[in-house]
Parts: sequence; C-alpha cells; structure tokens
Amino acid sequence: MTRPTSRRTVLTAALAAGAGAVASAGPAGAAPSRTSSSPAAASLVDNRFWITYSDWRCGSSAGTRAVPGRRPGLVISAPAGSTDHTDPHTGTTATWEYASWTSPVHRPAVPATEVIASWNAATPEGTWIQVELRGSYSDGTDTPWYVMGRWASADTDVRRTSVDDQTDGRSTVWTDTFSLDDAASGLRLVSYRLRLTLYRTPGTRLTPTVHRVGAMASDVPDRFTVPATTPGAARELAVPRYSQNVHVGEYPEYDNGGEAWCSPTSSQMIIEYWGRTPTPEDLSWVKPGLADPQICHAARYTFDYQYEGCGNWPFNAAYAATYEDMNAVITRLGSLTDLEQLVAAGIPVITSQSFFKGELTGAGYGTSGHLMTVIGFTADGDVIANDPASPSNDAVRRVYQRREWENVWLRTKRYDANGAVRGGTGGVCYIYWPADPSAAQRRVLRSLGLT
Repeated sequence: MTRPTSRRTVLTAALAAGAGAVASAGPAGAAPSRTSSSPAAASLVDNRFWITYSDWRCGSSAGTRAVPGRRPGLVISAPAGSTDHTDPHTGTTATWEYASWTSPVHRPAVPATEVIASWNAATPEGTWIQVELRGSYSDGTDTPWYVMGRWASADTDVRRTSVDDQTDGRSTVWTDTFSLDDAASGLRLVSYRLRLTLYRTPGTRLTPTVHRVGAMASDVPDRFTVPATTPGAARELAVPRYSQNVHVGEYPEYDNGGEAWCSPTSSQMIIEYWGRTPTPEDLSWVKPGLADPQICHAARYTFDYQYEGCGNWPFNAAYAATYEDMNAVITRLGSLTDLEQLVAAGIPVITSQSFFKGELTGAGYGTSGHLMTVIGFTADGDVIANDPASPSNDAVRRVYQRREWENVWLRTKRYDANGAVRGGTGGVCYIYWPADPSAAQRRVLRSLGLT
C-alpha cells in the first residue's frame, strides 16, 4: 500500500535536495527555555509554551486580558479595533472586532532551523483566532510576521486555513512549519515572538479563550540513521483502535476521504483513550449508518482548506484541545527513550514517519508521510503501534521492530524506493494529555518542557 503524495511532501523533497535544509515530510508539536532531559534532545529541541496566568500577563496586550482559574487563558477585554476580512475559501467578506496579545521575546536554547507553533483554544460560534510568528536571525535581521494558522473549531464563520507563499527569501512557512531555506549556510533563528489576534462578531460579548500557545524550535542535523537505544520497561496502553481505511470513499471533500485520514484517525484514538468523545449532537451531520462516525467528525474539524488535507499538525492538536480539559502540543522528541518515558507514564504518542515498502517489516506499504499512535513496547523493546493504515479496526494493532521503527521516525533524510533523497520528520509527534495529569505524567511532561 502506498500512501498518497501530499503537497507538503513535494515541497520537503525539494528542501531535502537543496543545501542541507532540515525537512519535514508528511501530512503535516512554562518556565522559559525548558528542554528535554535527554542529552541528545537537549541540544536539538526547545519547547516554550505560554499557559499560566503570569504568562498571559507578560508580553504586550491590545484589548486582551488574562483570566485566572484552574485553566488560565487569554480573552478579549475591549476590542482594539475592527477590520474587514475576506475568507479566501468562501469569498465572503465580513467585519470583525479584534484584540491582540504579543508574547515576550523567547530565545530558544537551540538556535533553530525550524519552528512549529501550536495552540489550545475555545472559539464559540462568531469567533476565531490567528497565530503569527516573527523571529530574529543570527545576523541580527528579522523575519516578517508569518501567519502560522487562522483557526476556528467550527467551519461556519471562517474556514480554518494555513497561508501559502510566505517567504522572505531566507525562510519559508511550509503549511505549518517555519523553515530556513538554507540551513547549511549557518544562518539560524535565535529568537522569536508569537502574536495572537482574537476576532469576534462586532457588538457582541463573545470571545475566544486561548489556554495555550507556544512553539517547538529545533535544529536537527541531516541524518539518514540514528543511534540505537536500549529498551526500557514493557508496557501497553489500552488505546481504542480505528482504521482510516474503513472510511475510504466517505466525505471525499475532506482530503479524498478515509485513505488520507491517518492524522485525524490517530488523534481520535488518543482523545477517546482519555475518555473524551463527541456528543450525538456533534455527530448529527454524519450520514446515518457509517461506522465510527467520530472519525468523519475528526477529519472535518482538522481539515485545512488551503493545504486541502487533514494532516496540518497544529490543527490536529487544536482539535484535540477542543475536548474538555485537554492539552495538546506538537513537538519533537530526541529519542525512543523519551517516547518510552511518556508511555511508561500512561501517555500514548502520535508519531510522524515516512518509509518505502519493506523498510518497516510488517507494515506492508510505503508512505511519503504517515501518522500512527504508539501505545506501548514489548519486553524486547519493539514498538506497539495502533496503525490506522490497516484494513479493519481489528487489524490496527501492530508490532514493529524497534531498530527499524526508531530510524524511520527520527531520521531527517531517507532514500525512497528509487534511490532518490527525500525528507524525514526528525522525531515530530503529537502529545495530548488531560489538564489534571498524574504526578508521574506531570514529571515526564515537565522534563520535556511541555508544562
């Protein structure tokens, strides 16, 4: 089985063939500068998220205010102004009130070649948000303000979308990933700010509430292989099993139907692992009689109308966080050991990888970019994954050889079946967890800079 080629895959193949840029393939992850406790990861990845009441009171505000409580957030206090916005996917022009918040400057512990933002927000009907990033290069110059996403949980007011054709000639936003065009030049992003703009229907008291915004910055070197790790303790989590292929042909307007729904299918597995499900009202739009209608729901509400797919990484995290008291981020892990620590604490992880048929024993297909859910490890250290690219729900659970699996996940470059050099994700993953994690879960999340 060969996964369909995405537009991002084409772009990242071009990057990989260029001057050493670190590529992200596949249908496309607090206290300052907290990074992974893994020595390998600590030099490659920096996570910074604004989530506390104190965080929201820092930076600069124009019409927003911080809200305290068990889950602090940012809301519209008094609009800073109004603006007309034409939705490029519907052609509809509407007037919106807006307010904004700009984070303090963050200097990642690792000068970065790539940055991926993610956010958790509630957007009632009549509201939406925009997330932007502006950085400073190591030569003292700045990037423009790049749009990392225009997002709403629904699709009635605006269509959630990434923005194409954003570049200054030295960096580019590829769907959801800021990437330096020529990492081999030595140029790096040494600091950045994030800007949130909250929009609402004029004359109302509606407001989005943003509970988390932040980014993963990284400088993962070009590598075709990674060092082998020593297996840890065996554990398997009871994660629901769903096949994307059960939905082939359903709702083709959302990325050609189920054959391309690996990302939302994986997201839904973990959402339900944490005890959250869509309500009957949520699913009322799905045609009666379809199996697992929540997978159709996840596909619709992760769909990126510019990318024309359900594989926008931050949009999947944002969807997961629309469920009650859920946190979700996009990040990179430095090793399979980091992933084992999360699983040992009871946290399954969605991973992004690419490989040709035969590279991953037992998969039976090749992929230019695919998401699956790691739910455990065997006594021998092999990876237990819920792989949505399976013919049925019963066939979803797979066991993949540890050495093969960690290499296809963590490498940044690979050869395809024809011997051409392609990109790899370098350990990209989605991590979802509840607002009230256990002490053990909180410890491992903190060690990775995620809380």
